[in-house]
Amino acid sequence: MSGGGGLRAFAGVRALRGLGARLARAARSSRVPAYSLAVSTVVVSALAVWLGLQVYEQHEAEQRRQDILAAARQSAVNFTSLDHRHYERDSKNVLRNATGEFKKQFAAQTAQLTELVEKNKSVSKGQVLEAGITKSDERTARVLVVADSKVTNTAAPEGQARTYRLQLDLRLEGGRWLTSGVEFVG
Repeated sequence: MSGGGGLRAFAGVRALRGLGARLARAARSSRVPAYSLAVSTVVVSALAVWLGLQVYEQHEAEQRRQDILAAARQSAVNFTSLDHRHYERDSKNVLRNATGEFKKQFAAQTAQLTELVEKNKSVSKGQVLEAGITKSDERTARVLVVADSKVTNTAAPEGQARTYRLQLDLRLEGGRWLTSGVEFVG
């Protein structure tokens, strides 16, 4: 639960408890007719259900947000971490978290990339610095990711630091967020 949503829900629960206590005192002192008590009970129950649904929806939205960010971060790390000594495994990591046109394009280029990575003895170890969702719904999301990597190869045996700004499009398929598009931005 993030932000003030949890605090509002907590305040609402506190208010409902207070109302319930006042109704119980009034009922014991016989100042409130039975139908008023019944109506009040229904109203309090409806409010409790509504508050419960609000808390549940907030939890679900936060969980979806965390799942999207985790998937985007992992895809970015996989995409920026490649090693000529085990490129087949590294490319499979990219493909395992990919779908759609991106998966087709990457798979089609794997043989060419394998040759290039091996020829240059390339090693790249990526890490995600920042990631943020720019838009999302129940089935799709767009995430901007900033990642760094240190790349060593025959042209730069001491290594070069590289920063990538990536836009990743994700789709929910089979309960998993998969990368459907990668674009270098900025």
